Amino acid sequence: MDRAIASALVLWHRFTITRYLAASIIALLFDVALFSGLVAVAVDPTIASAAGYCVGIIIHWMVSANIVFTGKTRDGSALHVQRALFAGSALVGLGITVTTVELLGRLGIEPIASKAVAIGISFVAVYAMRKWGVFR
Repeated sequence: MDRAIASALVLWHRFTITRYLAASIIALLFDVALFSGLVAVAVDPTIASAAGYCVGIIIHWMVSANIVFTGKTRDGSALHVQRALFAGSALVGLGITVTTVELLGRLGIEPIASKAVAIGISFVAVYAMRKWGVFR
């Protein structure tokens, strides 16, 4: 058991993607909860996906800056630039999410399934931007 915990901690510290995945799951929980709640009360799925994603962005910044990319968060004016780049990458992810949900919805795919596809696509795109751009 101790060996398993030690191995997990090594992975946690060694691989940024492990921490990023954890941050994404946390943000995703908030995102999907809001999305599902809004869809349940008949809000348009495209609008609901945008609202959920925006809440997820805020949560993701807090977790990313404090847990994922530790030591890479800047201070002073550089922090403002980093936040702007983070927001820019989030806007790309938002665009991917909203476009995917809208297009798949027009094809008759259920909102939750559309959102799931959008999550996968935006995860890969946004992680790459943040790893090699925002927190380089």
